Amino acid sequence: MIDLKTISSIALRAIRANKMRSTLTSLGIIIGVAAVIIMLAIGHGAQISIQEDMKTMGSNLIIIRSGSSTSGGARGGRGSLPTMKAGDGNAIQEKISKIRLAAPVLEQTNQVVYGNANWATSITGTDNRYFELKEWALAYGRSFSDSDVKNASKVAVLGRTVVTELFGDVDPIGKTVRIKGLPFTVIGVLEKRGENGMGMDQDDGVYIPITTAQKKVIGITFPDQVNVVMLQAVDAESTYSAQEDIRRLLRQRHNLGANKDDDFIIMNLTQMQEMMESSTRIMTILLGSIASISLIVGGIGIMNIMLVSVTERTREIGIRMAIGAKSWDIRMQFLTEAVVLSLIGGIIGIITGFAGVELIKIFSNFKAQISILYVIVPFCFSGLVGILFGFYPAYKASLLNPINALRYE
Repeated sequence: MIDLKTISSIALRAIRANKMRSTLTSLGIIIGVAAVIIMLAIGHGAQISIQEDMKTMGSNLIIIRSGSSTSGGARGGRGSLPTMKAGDGNAIQEKISKIRLAAPVLEQTNQVVYGNANWATSITGTDNRYFELKEWALAYGRSFSDSDVKNASKVAVLGRTVVTELFGDVDPIGKTVRIKGLPFTVIGVLEKRGENGMGMDQDDGVYIPITTAQKKVIGITFPDQVNVVMLQAVDAESTYSAQEDIRRLLRQRHNLGANKDDDFIIMNLTQMQEMMESSTRIMTILLGSIASISLIVGGIGIMNIMLVSVTERTREIGIRMAIGAKSWDIRMQFLTEAVVLSLIGGIIGIITGFAGVELIKIFSNFKAQISILYVIVPFCFSGLVGILFGFYPAYKASLLNPINALRYE
């Protein structure tokens, strides 16, 4: 019986003897492995992007919006029925132990003016809890004090985009901007966050005390009105279990009878994140499955070439059998050639895949990410393809009759 080292040496010599044919045969495996790595890297990158985007929004968040209105049979959209109060958030934080923080939010788009410069941006009335639950630190300056909120002070914290558009390289701290003609002193600048998953610039905003927004800038139709109450649960699991407690408390506070619909909408961002990640995982599996078809096609190419090789080397097979080689030795020789050919294609495919991922990063903003698992799986699969599609030619070679093989021309 020929040992594995000898068989491998013979296999490599046979591959080198037909370099062009071997290269073309491996091309299907190369393309297949590279395609699988690139597709899986794209899917993995999408998952990471979702996680990063959700992280910039804060962790374990629940958002409560005002409900929709109905007038004359016409139904308004979300928030068209103003029902939420800042006090609702305070009550939730106070009475539901699973909720760590609650921040009121009142928003409106408006023009902000500094000297000769002006910029249309989002004006958000809130308090310090907003920055805490969004885990958003200040780059410099300070945030609102309890006194600022209590006295409806005209102070503002700016996002980086607003600073760039209005002040350029000038330090904005202590400067005065005007919102709806009212002067606001800039007291802080937030750290840069960039765009979220929906392409919205998170740094394009001005933040003022909630009471200032209610009384002096945005205006409200009833006392303590807000657009949104943002909640942060103590952990991800609590975002699910706390929802019914929140619903019961709000229905009680809003005096809703048993037959009345909720006049608010509860959105669980943790649930949304999990749904998006699940969809991305399915997409990754789908992309990988489609790309793996190339490996199957490459395997068929290997089988065809190995069948041709068996025919070409019939006399060689006859000579080996005549000098004592067994059917198992012949089978192992051709099977090893198929596997080696496939694995060489797999190695080149891995290099090509890495190069393809780097090109995607260079020429696009997409964050394709390679996981070690996404390299091991296609490489092992390429070896399996070599075994599966090399078995039949190897088996056919081992069945040849030595006498007929020696007579073959």
